Amino acid sequence: MAETVPLQIVRRVALVGNPNVGKTTVFNLLTGMRQKVGNYPGVTVERKVGRLAGEPPVDIIDLPGTYSLSPKSADERIAYDVLMGHLEGETSPDLVVCVVDASNLERNLYLVSQVMDTGLPCLVALNMTDAAEEAGLHVDVAKLEQELGVPVLPLVASRNEGIGKLKYRMRQESLPEPARPRWDIMPVVEEGLPFLTDHLDGILPEHGRRIEVLQCLTNDAMLDHWARRLPAFHAAILAERERLEGLRAPYQQAEIMGRYNWISPVVARVVQRSKADTELTVSDRIDAVLTHRFAGPVLFALLLLLIFQAVFTWATPAMDWIEAGVVSLGDVVRGAAPSGMLTDLLVDGVIAGVGNVAVFLPQILLLFFFLGLMEDTGYMARSAFIMDRIMSKVGLSGGSVVPLLSSFACAIPGIMAARTLANPRDRLITIMVAPLMSCSARLPVYTLFIAAFLPTGTILGILTWQGVAMFSMYLLGTVMAFVAAFVLRRFVFNKGDSSFFAMELPPYRMPRFRQILWRMVDRSKAFVVRAGKIIFGMSIILWVAATFPRAELTPELAQEARILEVRKAERVEGLKATGMSTEEAALLIDEQFAEEDTALDARIASFRIERSVIGWMGHALEPVMRPLGFDWKISAGIISAFAAREVIISALATLYSVGDADEDSPLLREQLKADTYEDGSPVYTPLVAVSLLVFFVLALQCMSTLAIARRETNSWKWPAVMWLYMTGLAYLFSLVIYQGGQALGWG
Repeated sequence: MAETVPLQIVRRVALVGNPNVGKTTVFNLLTGMRQKVGNYPGVTVERKVGRLAGEPPVDIIDLPGTYSLSPKSADERIAYDVLMGHLEGETSPDLVVCVVDASNLERNLYLVSQVMDTGLPCLVALNMTDAAEEAGLHVDVAKLEQELGVPVLPLVASRNEGIGKLKYRMRQESLPEPARPRWDIMPVVEEGLPFLTDHLDGILPEHGRRIEVLQCLTNDAMLDHWARRLPAFHAAILAERERLEGLRAPYQQAEIMGRYNWISPVVARVVQRSKADTELTVSDRIDAVLTHRFAGPVLFALLLLLIFQAVFTWATPAMDWIEAGVVSLGDVVRGAAPSGMLTDLLVDGVIAGVGNVAVFLPQILLLFFFLGLMEDTGYMARSAFIMDRIMSKVGLSGGSVVPLLSSFACAIPGIMAARTLANPRDRLITIMVAPLMSCSARLPVYTLFIAAFLPTGTILGILTWQGVAMFSMYLLGTVMAFVAAFVLRRFVFNKGDSSFFAMELPPYRMPRFRQILWRMVDRSKAFVVRAGKIIFGMSIILWVAATFPRAELTPELAQEARILEVRKAERVEGLKATGMSTEEAALLIDEQFAEEDTALDARIASFRIERSVIGWMGHALEPVMRPLGFDWKISAGIISAFAAREVIISALATLYSVGDADEDSPLLREQLKADTYEDGSPVYTPLVAVSLLVFFVLALQCMSTLAIARRETNSWKWPAVMWLYMTGLAYLFSLVIYQGGQALGWG
């Protein structure tokens, strides 16, 4: 009996598809949690690879969503390069699965036809067949398979239907036969293709030469790649362009015309309509309200107000629980470990630093939940459509809304999402204004100062003043992003072709809460890891900077400390004379002198911190920041917050000797309220709080954002410009608010 030889080579399958076709849902169902997320070498495009459980092993590559393989954006270029095997160290996939929206077959088949032209084995996963049926469309799967010449598998990924058959086909030992192009290009273009493809003989495999020539013929970015690698091919393409222009042949549109001349009749033969084209669908009726010229923006603004009100209030119980846990852990460690500098470092630096990350995680999770809900129901695309009317006024397209909305969670994914914009100018402007959107890292700052210094009453018995203040912070950042985009487009990037925006509005769907939960966990985990490393490291550095050098106490403070210790010792001896044990007497005296001990410790801590490294830095900056209402402690906190905006909370907690505090800590709030200048006037007033809030709305206090911007723009020039203009805006607005408030007598 012959032994079965196990398959040693892992099959590689690529998932491709247009945006909003359910490709990511298919990927998650195939791989479960067996996924690895990283970046492609040398670029910032996200790389998601998952393993399909079972035998033989299959690695599935989730390629970025793209409408075509004619690369204009970084995402489209990666999809093309992966399929063609152009990435160093990687070969073309063994199989390509084209995920297609059954209700938008004609538009989706354009990408399928391009994948077929690569000569790679492929199959079509016809997803959302339920949505097509609801829209009155019946797709004849067998006939479509015959027309395309590749296998077609119907799916309803949202209900996990058809995924089992897809897994079976992906594991089959025999792959589908590579499909051959079935469309025709105009003869005047066709006659020049053989000569051009001959230049790539021995450079690219035979199946990839024709599509490479077609892309280079119409895409300058693709052609530039060959200028050094194969100058003869580069020159031949330029000569062919010149020939076609001389014949006045519309070669730029030749591929699009040829493909749709084949696709349109195919769709007409395989799709049967049971409803008239003029009959309104449920999505159409909903859109009549949600995308209305006037009602749409109002409803969108109300939705944002609801989201931020929920983020501010609903997360409070969970945050209180986390805060109590962190405090308890610190107390346990301090009680178990010997007193000393190492214990102080562990409790006030390490545990407090971790707590400062974890305590506002409930707010971040809520924000990700609402963004995921908008995306899953199809409303995210509507928000882009609604905002396009406004965005066009500042010279941007509605496509910039998705990166900007992503920046509400964190500017880093928002900046990276801008790579999907085909127009380089739109992309750069979007990157430059994305950090103005109030990211979740600003939430702790907003929470602390809004809760501590702004009134707690309600408006009409529904909304709280604090919730409206929170919404105002987000509104200010959003408005300033639009203003900055207008100025940048008008005075900095005022040359180049104008852009336009086209977006498919997917049908409304019931949210898939499992998928939303996955996204919440993945994105929150990535954020916590990124922010956690910075905050943890900065908490240690801040503790060291606030502790060293160890200044000697003044004679007056030292004398006061000695007198207090003598008084306590005398009282202990007196109690012992009554028969009380030393331990009981010491505990009782500590309770009686608790207030005096606390007051003295605060004075000693304030004295030492003021003479530490961070105190020196704060004092050096204070003359510049005092016109904004900021003293040296706030200035020191702003310096430390450059690592990450939320670090100012741990900085202030350390400066005020409240090591286990976060933005919801009553003790930290009371310390801020009680702080005064030498003349007895309060350091913090509602006016100072508003000035500081506005400063944090507009300032770029995040070195991670600068690093990502540098990587996306491949230059330090634009990150430097970004930091300078945002810091200037923050200073100017805070100056006007504080000085204007003072002039009006608001104090």
